[in-house]
Parts: sequence; C-alpha cells; structure tokens
Amino acid sequence: MHKRLGKRLGLIGVSGLLVLGSVPLQAGEEPPAFSVWSAAVNLGPVVNSSSYDACPTISKDGLSLYFRSNRSGGNGDFDIWVSQRDAVEDPWGAPTNLGPTINGAFGEFCSAFSPDGHWLVFVSSRPGCGNQDLWISHRKNKRDDFGWETPRNLGCGGVNSTSMENGPALFEDPVTGRLLLYFSSSRAGGPGSLDIYVAEAEGDAKDAYGLPILVNELNTGQNDYQPVLRKDGLEIFIASARPGGSGLADLWTSTRESTLDLWSPPVNLGPLVNSAQADFHPTLSSNGTTLYFASERGGNGDLWMSTRSKLPGSK
Repeated sequence: MHKRLGKRLGLIGVSGLLVLGSVPLQAGEEPPAFSVWSAAVNLGPVVNSSSYDACPTISKDGLSLYFRSNRSGGNGDFDIWVSQRDAVEDPWGAPTNLGPTINGAFGEFCSAFSPDGHWLVFVSSRPGCGNQDLWISHRKNKRDDFGWETPRNLGCGGVNSTSMENGPALFEDPVTGRLLLYFSSSRAGGPGSLDIYVAEAEGDAKDAYGLPILVNELNTGQNDYQPVLRKDGLEIFIASARPGGSGLADLWTSTRESTLDLWSPPVNLGPLVNSAQADFHPTLSSNGTTLYFASERGGNGDLWMSTRSKLPGSK
C-alpha cells in the first residue's frame, strides 16, 4: 500500500451524466436527474486548519457538518468536530469538539448519521475487536450535537472484525423500510485490501446489525471504501484506488434502477472533482446537490465541496 494511502486508511477511522460533455440518450433511457458536478472548492480556513481534516458528514437538515481532525484542543490522536450554521445559505461556523463522551484518548474518525438523526455510527481505535471498529451512540434530541450518549461497540465477529473497519453509512430503504449499514473493512475474504460491505439492522433495532456481506459489484482488487448513498438508494459514491483514476484515490459513483437491483459499474467523477492526490470520504446533502469530501491536494487533508443542480422535468 502506498505510504500516504496507508496513512489515510490506517488513521480514519446519478445520474448517468457524471462525465464531461454531452452523452446522447439511448432509446427508452431516462434523462439525467442532475447536472454535472462543478469544480471542487475548498471549504476555507474557518472549517479547515493547518492540521489534517477529513471524513466530512452532513446532517439531514444541512446545518451540522461533522469531520475528524487532529487540530489542537482535542482529546486524543484524532477527534470528531462539528461546524454549525443557522441556515443552509449561511457560512459554516468555527468547529467545536464533540467532547469526551464521543472523543477519547485514542482516535475517532469517520462518522454517519441515521436517517432519523438520533444515532451516530463512528470509527474509533479505542480498545474493541480490532485495530479500528465501528461504534454507535444515541441522542434524544436530533438537533443537539452535544447530546450524544455513551457509545458502545457494534460487536465482534459481525460488523467488527479483528481487522480494520471504517467509512460507515446508514441507509433506510424507502421501499422496504430496511435499515442498512454500509461500511468498508480490511477483513479477509474480499478481493482487495479494503472492501465495501453491507449489514442489515436486526428487526426494529437501529443499533444492532446482522452479518455483513460483500457488495461484490463495487469491489475490486484495489482499495474500495467509504460508501455513501443518496437518500433514495439509487446512487452511491465511493472512494477507490482502482485503475482509471486521477490520483492515489478518487471519488467514483454508481447507480441502479431500484434498491433491489445490483449497482452499475462505477464511473469516475472526473477532473473537476478529483485531483492528482487522494480524494476520499464523500458525503451527500439530503437533496443530492452538494458533495462534501476530503482531499489531500495542497499537501494536507482538507474538506472540499462540489455542487450540481436538479434538472427540470427529472423525477
């Protein structure tokens, strides 16, 4: 594994029109729902620091942006921080550490909200099943970023292994009501060093999951990781080091006709979004028009964003 890519993985915890140019529609093909992604822009010095900032996660209302950072003022190696704003049109405020209930003396990394906003799954290197596990915390008030309760490990021998887990994403199927946990893992049995898995919630529980299975159509012999889904479950974004990218890792996307179908072959988001360095950990706004992600362009980890528009007449 490349030294910089190894550092990043060890620490961290559509439309068809996603390429440049115009693509003619085939007979019976649906028109694209969104425009192409804009050129990526840095979130700026209020959010980003001179330290390593990565793993963005946006709340459903778009008013809280969680990310991990090793900036000063934390409790451990890396901590989870939150930047807030009063309205989606407002700029992000200065980040605040989530505090010692979530952050400990070890490292806390990538996180994900449940669709109802009451649960947070996050990556931590605190003692657990392996060198990096998924943990879960609950809060009563989904608007209180500092109301998280004592987290617990999602369990050994199932979601967590003796290897490394990271990049969680929670998705509730609007058709079936199934709650699914997508994540990446370096456990044995996959085609690459890091692969994408999915596990289903057990019954009505939102904090217990069954045995994970590989999402075969998204994995390669390279590192494939940190999936995030659009809320309808018909579009997914991943980070991958597969051939055909621009740098050490790129952002890719895949679609499907329904949540019962397999994912299409992933498509690279292209040079307006990806760079010659590592671009990873995407997170998508609830309306599907803003993509936040981490990038090492510029020589350090920063948070970036790209936008697109919903096209008239699309479903």
